[in-house]
Amino acid sequence: MPSFSSPLIDPLNELDGFRVEIDAARERADIILDRPPLNVISMPQRDQLRLVFETLDLDDQVRIIVLRSEGEHFSSGGNIRGFLEATPEKVSKLAWNIAAPARCFKPVIVANRGYCFGVGFEISLACDFRIASETTLYSLPEQRLGQIPGSGGSARLQKMVGITRTKDIVMRSKRISGEQAFAWGVATECVADKDLESSTDALVDELRTFAPLAQRTAKKLLNDTEDAFLTTAIELEGHSYSRLRTSEDFKEGVEAFHEKRKPNFRGA
Repeated sequence: MPSFSSPLIDPLNELDGFRVEIDAARERADIILDRPPLNVISMPQRDQLRLVFETLDLDDQVRIIVLRSEGEHFSSGGNIRGFLEATPEKVSKLAWNIAAPARCFKPVIVANRGYCFGVGFEISLACDFRIASETTLYSLPEQRLGQIPGSGGSARLQKMVGITRTKDIVMRSKRISGEQAFAWGVATECVADKDLESSTDALVDELRTFAPLAQRTAKKLLNDTEDAFLTTAIELEGHSYSRLRTSEDFKEGVEAFHEKRKPNFRGA
């Protein structure tokens, strides 16, 4: 099996169905689903994915995390038999593991193509940016198994598209295209299949131009205030703005603006 060595977490020496590549020069880490053709996600893989996201979040050489896959499909979903074999305690942790991209302080991009079903869709919904190929089909098909989404899929989707569209997708196990997902605000972009990798690269390079501290602050603020009253959200935004006011990156940004040069942000 592919290996991922880390001084932070030793147990990740044999990854189940995926691999990790780090490009230190581009401050980028790729988590690559690598069980083609369908990239079925096993139960142990969910635990490992969480641990890898947490590890990369602590790695100073990584600014941006990309989740992608080998082959023509992102993922057809989870190992169905694994749900019957898993203990209730194990099943209760499904949503926590799959929410790992949202908990990361760093920006997380997912590149989707082909089937993006079940847990594949759910982990994509937990990422910050979803770039969909025109071949992408999103679905939460659990109703066909006598179940409901169990890793945050219906909850996250309802926040994005509202209850009417979510019921249509969840209760009918309906498939939506990448183009439709973009029109509804689920996908950040929908691109030609041949452009998926280059569009992902371009977004990585764009995000690297911003101040890391401000970027982490913005992500946490937006996540924390998603369910907040407007007055609470504005109050928290003000506190976050005030803290960043004293940062070296903000000082550098202001000076670079006035000097008409590119800022050199250091994340402090």
